[in-house]
Amino acid sequence: MRENLTQQEEQALLAVYAVGEGNVKMFLDKLEEVVPYTTLASTIKNLEKKGYLVSRAVGNAYLYKPAFSEEEYKKQYMNGVVKSYFDNSYKQLVNFFVEQKKLSPKELKEIIEMIEREKS
Repeated sequence: MRENLTQQEEQALLAVYAVGEGNVKMFLDKLEEVVPYTTLASTIKNLEKKGYLVSRAVGNAYLYKPAFSEEEYKKQYMNGVVKSYFDNSYKQLVNFFVEQKKLSPKELKEIIEMIEREKS
C-alpha cells in the first residue's frame, strides 16, 4: 500500500478525482473549505511524491491526474482500515456497524443477497 495520507492530502486527492486531469486552480474550486493556493499546490506536490498523482508540463504550467483509479484508491483505503482497526476481518467490520446501529436487518439481508448473487 502507498503511504498514508493526511486529511488535507485526502481532501486534495478527492478534488483531483472530481476533476480528472487539471491544474491546482481547478482542484481549488472543488474543495469544500477555503485553502490558500500555495497550500494546495504544496499538497498536490506531496501527493505526486507519494505516488498518488502524475504530472505533465503544458507550457509553463503542470497538469496533474490520479496515478490510479478512484476505485483502486477506495479498495486500498478500506483494506487499510480493516487491517488496522478490525484485525483484518470484514466480519468484525460489519459487526461494528451492526452494533453501532448503522446497518438495519433489511440492509444486512440485501448484503447477503449481493454476496449470494456474486457466488452464482
